[in-house]
Amino acid sequence: MTEKTILVTGGAGFIGSNFVLNWINQEGSPVINLDKLTYAGNLGNLSSLKNDKRHIFVKGDINDRTLVQELLTRHRPWAIVNFAAESHVDRSIHGPEDFIQTNVNGTFHLLQETRAYLETLEGEEKNVFRFLHISTDEVYGSLGPDDAPFTESSPYTPNSPYSASKAASDHLVRAFHHTYGLYTLTSNCSNNYGPYQFPEKLVPLIILNALNWKPLPVYGDGLNVRDWLYVQDHCEALRIVLAQGKSGEVYNIGGGNERKNIDVVQTICSLLDELRPVSGQKYASLISFIKDRPGHDRRYAIDARKIGHQLRWKPEETFETGIRKTVQWYLDNMEWVKSITSGDYQRWLEKNYGNRGTA
Repeated sequence: MTEKTILVTGGAGFIGSNFVLNWINQEGSPVINLDKLTYAGNLGNLSSLKNDKRHIFVKGDINDRTLVQELLTRHRPWAIVNFAAESHVDRSIHGPEDFIQTNVNGTFHLLQETRAYLETLEGEEKNVFRFLHISTDEVYGSLGPDDAPFTESSPYTPNSPYSASKAASDHLVRAFHHTYGLYTLTSNCSNNYGPYQFPEKLVPLIILNALNWKPLPVYGDGLNVRDWLYVQDHCEALRIVLAQGKSGEVYNIGGGNERKNIDVVQTICSLLDELRPVSGQKYASLISFIKDRPGHDRRYAIDARKIGHQLRWKPEETFETGIRKTVQWYLDNMEWVKSITSGDYQRWLEKNYGNRGTA
């Protein structure tokens, strides 16, 4: 532990890769990056670390307990940061089994190997070790328009296979803390956006469809509300939670930016009108309201006062500054976009949006 190595799972995905980049830039200590490289994992996100010895990438599954054991034994990390998850609600509706396998079984196996690893540690090494589990506000269910935002004590009422699988993983982490004394930390974040996000999620999907002059699909009436968190703000919060968080605690991380989906889409359209204008045309003309997805939660909102008061964190970006940075990043990184929007991605778009019809 002399080098303060950490093990990051799912570190080639959207939030995970941003965290790895942030960690090495801010902390400078080694990262073991374990990622299965499913469709949403992309080593191109980490191309700037290609020759950096502080970043050790290992392709593998958190369900592979032998591999996890070998990594823990060899590298002796002082912390595990668990991003590894299937995370797209629409995909969980089409195929929930992958979500149970990764989010529930994978977290369980990771916790089991962590327990075994801790038995090999003594003294200060054992005392400083911690397990940070990254989760979502979706485990809390749906809010009405006038309901107070979710707090860390809000009841769990997940409504999709994705959120149910994350809720189960959260409960496992809690149980391993209370039963086995594992130093666990859990964070439940709101909707992230920013660089390197796979374009199945709303923000990059709208940006890329607009640039290709394709319909901009909006579920239902477009009035579903989400709290939006710029990914770099999230990464900063996670570094603080890992360093200062109290064992067994949950920290809600939100951007304080509630927006209706249709407002998010219209904001992106306005930015593109400014940054990439099309003569005589407005991107908003491409907006297409489509049949809503099953079990679509109406509103999420995060009360982030706990992390603000106890750990002195607050987001740096407003939605307006963060979304401008995000749109500009995609405009500046079209080669990255081309590398991930393969035939498989196009087939997914057709499967999920092709036969929905209008709202």
